[in-house]
Amino acid sequence: MWIFAQRGFLSIVAHEDDASALHVRARFAGDIERFFPRATVEVTPGCDYLYRASIDREAMAKVLADQVRQIGYRNFKGSIAEPRHSWYFEVWLVMVQAQLALSPVTTQQAKKWLRRKMGGK
Repeated sequence: MWIFAQRGFLSIVAHEDDASALHVRARFAGDIERFFPRATVEVTPGCDYLYRASIDREAMAKVLADQVRQIGYRNFKGSIAEPRHSWYFEVWLVMVQAQLALSPVTTQQAKKWLRRKMGGK
């Protein structure tokens, strides 16, 4: 599972040795700690994600539920500061393009925005 949040980006996968835990991975220093301040974060230069921690599944569920309860923005992209905004925007753009390519019906807003972005009217 990927989590794109105001506090950071996390990749969450099953722990290979402990069914009650998850491996939480991050690309940026501090992202895991912003969600889990007491986590022991390991730096793993030989892996695709530089930062990793083992987190109890129940703790993860609580943190994610708390994040949902705290949503106050009406536009996620607009709530993200630079430089993270640019990175998240690129992911959003790829997903808009996938929507337009694969969906027989898509939103007029997405089509209009993409035309403007690509220099059309």
